[in-house]
Amino acid sequence: MVRVDAHCTAAGAVCPVCGVWSNRVHGSYLRFPADVPSGGRSVVLRLRVRRFAYGNWGCARRAFVEQIPRLTRRHGQRTERLRSTLAAVGLALAGRAGARIATVLGVSASRSTVLRLINALPEPEVAAPRVVGVDEYATRKGRLRHRPGRHRNPPPHRPAARPRGIQPGGLARRTSRR
Repeated sequence: MVRVDAHCTAAGAVCPVCGVWSNRVHGSYLRFPADVPSGGRSVVLRLRVRRFAYGNWGCARRAFVEQIPRLTRRHGQRTERLRSTLAAVGLALAGRAGARIATVLGVSASRSTVLRLINALPEPEVAAPRVVGVDEYATRKGRLRHRPGRHRNPPPHRPAARPRGIQPGGLARRTSRR
């Protein structure tokens, strides 16, 4: 087991609700967020966090706890590294399989926890749909292909050749008699 004792050295913190800075320490306590194992050994993180009090009477809160960026979040039981690792395992394997691989990695997590971490991920950006015209759709399906040697714009339509010795109106008369 590896034990890490840590505390924040910042002079103060910002209220998460109203954004007012405070450096009046109201008290402190220990947190033990789970972290990713290191070198095959479990890591116990002993983190001392401070509670701050401040005099912003317009805010609903009178005190708040400092959060260490990229390490902890409010009410979090895991570090951000462990959280992202479990989410990546969950995206690859989902519930039960993800929980089994997590135990192999040295982290205990239930299938529900793995699925909850996946559901907490933000939705990926989806591009706007592309409108495809009829001609372009047919081209993609292979129905309209440009053949080498052919004109893209075909020449104007020429009348069909008529048999020799028949006048232009005579062909219609001849076929109508039959």
